[in-house]
Amino acid sequence: MSNKTRGELQAEFSKAIVQFEKDYLGRGPLEVRTFFVEDMVVVRIRGVLTRAEQKLAESEDGKTLVKETRRQLFESLRPELEEMVQGILDCEMVSLHSDISTTTGERIVVLTVDKPLGKI
Repeated sequence: MSNKTRGELQAEFSKAIVQFEKDYLGRGPLEVRTFFVEDMVVVRIRGVLTRAEQKLAESEDGKTLVKETRRQLFESLRPELEEMVQGILDCEMVSLHSDISTTTGERIVVLTVDKPLGKI
C-alpha cells in the first residue's frame, strides 16, 4: 500500500471513477464520493444519466431498458475496474455490485476486495 492517507486514496479512487465514466460510459458524473468500509469500496456517483436516458426513463419499459443497459455496460468493464482497484489500492477485486436510479440519476457501486481497507 502507498504512503497516502485514507482520504487521499478515496479522492484518487473518485477521480479515477470520473475518468472511467468519461472514457467508457460517455460522460462524466456530476459528483463522486468513495468510502472504504472494511473490505468494501462503496462509490456514490451522481448525475450519470444522459438526457436521452432521462427521456427514455419516463416510461416503465424505458426505466428497465436504461437500468439493464447500464448494468451490462458496467459488468463488461470489470477488467478495467479490477485494474483500477489493483493500481490504486494494491489489492484484488473480488466482486462487483451496482445499481442506478433512473429517478435521481445516481449510481451506487460496491466493490469487495481481498483484504480489509480499514487500516488505510
